[in-house]
Amino acid sequence: MRVRRLVVGALVAVLALLSGSALVDSRRHGKIVEDIVAAADQVAAYEQAAYLSAWEMALIEAAAGDPQGPERQQLLEVDEQAYLATMILAGIDGESAEADTIAQRQLNQRQVIIWYLSLLDRGDRARAADVLRTEIMPAYRRNVARLQELRDQHQSRYEEHAAAARHDSDRLLWFSSVTTGLTLVMLALFAWTVRAHRRRVETLAATDILTGLPNRAAFTLHTQRALTTGLTVLTVNIDGFRHVNDQLGPNIGDRLLAEAGWRMSTAVRDSDLVARIGGDEFAILLRDTDPARAETVADRLREAFDQPFQLGDLTIDLEISIGAATATADDDVRTLLGHADSAMHDAKEQHDGYRRFRPHAGQDSADRLSLLGDLRRGLDDAGQFSLHYQAKIRLADGTVAGVEALARWQHPVKGPVSPGQFVPVLETTSLIHRFTERVLTLALEQARAWLDAGHPVPVAVNVSTRSLLDETFPDRLAALLESAGVPGALLCIEITEHTVMSDPATTIDALHRIRELGVKTSIDDFGTGYSSLSYLKMLPVDELKIDRSFVADMVTDRSSRALVASAVDLAHNLGLTVVAEGIEDAPTAAALAGLGCDTAQGYHFARPVPATDVSLTPRPLPLPAR
Repeated sequence: MRVRRLVVGALVAVLALLSGSALVDSRRHGKIVEDIVAAADQVAAYEQAAYLSAWEMALIEAAAGDPQGPERQQLLEVDEQAYLATMILAGIDGESAEADTIAQRQLNQRQVIIWYLSLLDRGDRARAADVLRTEIMPAYRRNVARLQELRDQHQSRYEEHAAAARHDSDRLLWFSSVTTGLTLVMLALFAWTVRAHRRRVETLAATDILTGLPNRAAFTLHTQRALTTGLTVLTVNIDGFRHVNDQLGPNIGDRLLAEAGWRMSTAVRDSDLVARIGGDEFAILLRDTDPARAETVADRLREAFDQPFQLGDLTIDLEISIGAATATADDDVRTLLGHADSAMHDAKEQHDGYRRFRPHAGQDSADRLSLLGDLRRGLDDAGQFSLHYQAKIRLADGTVAGVEALARWQHPVKGPVSPGQFVPVLETTSLIHRFTERVLTLALEQARAWLDAGHPVPVAVNVSTRSLLDETFPDRLAALLESAGVPGALLCIEITEHTVMSDPATTIDALHRIRELGVKTSIDDFGTGYSSLSYLKMLPVDELKIDRSFVADMVTDRSSRALVASAVDLAHNLGLTVVAEGIEDAPTAAALAGLGCDTAQGYHFARPVPATDVSLTPRPLPLPAR
């Protein structure tokens, strides 16, 4: 680009110089032409004057033989013409003093001729012959000779000007040829530059500036062209990128995306295409319909992300979720990308890294979209969502330690919809924030009602990973507490092990901010995830809830009993309260009491019921198992 600009600049300078030089030469050439014309006029004038003088002299000699002959009258006419010719000569050759002198001589000679003719008229031929010989003829010879000499001088000047004009004409022709050639070169360079600029604009329009990969528009175009030949599309999403971008800043996020794009490009063949189609989402076009080929590429992509990202002093570990879809005869690009994107979201939800779109999953996607629409409208309708409450019982004395709020959705057409159906769908969209706020609002309103009735009942609410990792959540929670007039101690936030481990640093920060509000926190379904004990030690939590899968058979299974006992001891050693879930019978409740478990929750004590049916009175408990 820089070389082209230098070449164009040099050509422009040379062209301007030649054009200026040609302009100067054109003006000089015009002056030379004017000089040629003037010199030609002078040569012609001298030639005419010399000719008339010679003719006049011949007529004078002829008049001597016949004074009354026709030559006499003709002599007077020629003499007039000769005089006028010398006068014209003086006007044309104004720079020469001799032209005026010759004109004056011609006028003087005219008086001598008249005298000569008068002598002939008187018959004094001898005297006339003497005047002719001694005065007239010498004077005419001198005039003719001088006229011819001056004519020859002006002829030489004319030839010099003509030669200069030819030289300048040749130079002007050369300049014109060079200028024309350079102009053609300039036009060619201009056309080349315009074409290169257009190609650059087209390339930029089809390229993601950050990664240098094709963008969504280019990917769509390539995919559209390849649909007839058979292809598979992969969509790739970087898990946890949003948190890296939020916590470490967009500069680190941009560098991470650029590195991720390069890693993906190295995992495919030259015939395949990798594109960034938006945010932290990439798409890969495989010119192949073999499922094994897609799985191979997916394995290579995941291997590429097994290595941590080294960005200066930072080491970042990230994983990816991949969805694959193979084009069918009726698919367009939008449908194909939608199928791959649906499979990718399934892979993200199931935490297995890779999913392939199945044809029957299309209906699942349609059902999910329909359900999302219903959820959005349901959240706009204050009457569709409500809460049921399940009591949490202290095993030491049978009193109510608190309640857990469980959401219920009464669809206006479908009737009751299970939380297992709609909560996972909500968690994949930003609607989860509105839903969480709705549940918290209802729960705090009920806590306020119980408090006003003289029953300070703590209420536990499950909070999704997406909500907890939203940096605005603690502030919004504080606003809800203040609006309801409920002290923080009457609210408990339940989170899962997966929430903790998805982004420990952000989770710990959020929990510290929540604890500053006086709100308690609990780790739900403990034992089913992959918690790190080092993180568990650092977490600002108040309670562990042992999952029902361990509690259900602890009376008959020694291993389950040992695991529950270990969890109870671990929690107590960390200063935490223990809640056991899924208590279905008295022997299990007694066994938990024997292990020192603090609180129990399950159908044996109470089912989830509306707030009006919640019993807050103590109940008798079985003796601990021995």
